[in-house]
Amino acid sequence: MTGWKDRALAYYDKNEMRVNLSFFLGGFVFDVITLSSIDDLFSVTQQVTYLLVVGFLLVSEFLVTAQKWSVPKWLAKPWEYRSAIVHFILGSLLSIYSLFFLKSASIFSSLTFVALIMGIMVANELKNVQSRGDTKIGLYVVCLFSFFSMMIPVALGFVGWIPFLLALTATGLVLWGVYKLLMKQVGDAELLKRHLVLPGASVSGLFLVFYLLGWIPPVPLAVEEMGIYHFIEKSDGRYFLSHENPWYKPWNNGDQDFEARPGDKIHLFAKVFSPARFDDTVILHWQKFDVANGWMTTDKIPLRVTGGRVGGYRGHASKGNYTAGDWRVAVETTDGREIGRIPFTIVQSSESGVRNFKVEER
Repeated sequence: MTGWKDRALAYYDKNEMRVNLSFFLGGFVFDVITLSSIDDLFSVTQQVTYLLVVGFLLVSEFLVTAQKWSVPKWLAKPWEYRSAIVHFILGSLLSIYSLFFLKSASIFSSLTFVALIMGIMVANELKNVQSRGDTKIGLYVVCLFSFFSMMIPVALGFVGWIPFLLALTATGLVLWGVYKLLMKQVGDAELLKRHLVLPGASVSGLFLVFYLLGWIPPVPLAVEEMGIYHFIEKSDGRYFLSHENPWYKPWNNGDQDFEARPGDKIHLFAKVFSPARFDDTVILHWQKFDVANGWMTTDKIPLRVTGGRVGGYRGHASKGNYTAGDWRVAVETTDGREIGRIPFTIVQSSESGVRNFKVEER
């Protein structure tokens, strides 16, 4: 009678794709349930542990293939499941980073990048992807860069070119360290260039291009709420937002259909998440649509964002000089990456009757 371990191994051999997909879905569901703030100590420790485990397994595969290392007896059984372990961890890491990137992404500017990351997450489960060592290296570098691109801004307290270049440099240094380690053991520079340096450099180059195109979301910043209002009052740390939006337009955030009477101002309310000890500036970019010239900038108002508040940093701005038409306000980083956007339409009105404002508290 065979033991449960032998039966489990036999089942895995016959249903490898199904098992790997189950591990992938399990990792994704686990991280959706347990996802916490980006600077949570448990989450960061989990990511570091995952990266170290996958790094160890990938380096070990290089050494075993080159006959420079033999799997010890105590590791022989787990070694048979290394593919499932690697892809469970990669799926878990990619799901974490996809969720964080999605949270920080403006769907209007970063949709391509977020779709690419989620596509990579799905591709991680394809059999031909799993069988290629250089592809696994590429996926690992995606996770490695994503980790540094999130942790370095948290540590520095701001986003921009400097954190991005530091993340790219940190990723390169890890790859260089692994290359030097394997060169001492394997000694085959051509093999390492083809299966380690090339996939690593290709992924890093793509991230550089995506950053130049403005596609990489500015994690850890995230717009949690934006709205257009007729009045905004602040008292004892609370915001009171007044709007006329009717009940049958629940999709509007405040007065996105803004009826402007003489003397009215446009008030924007925004709630932006940032980690504790974070201190940076975002830009409220006001634009009006012109038939001849498209979207034209009217104002760029800086808004200081500091971290530490669980509900997100709250701020507001107002505009008294405007004309009727289609408008939008984008929340952008100082290097021009968009975090969030809200469109609205201004309609001039000459009415002077009593107005029925609804007041919401934030």
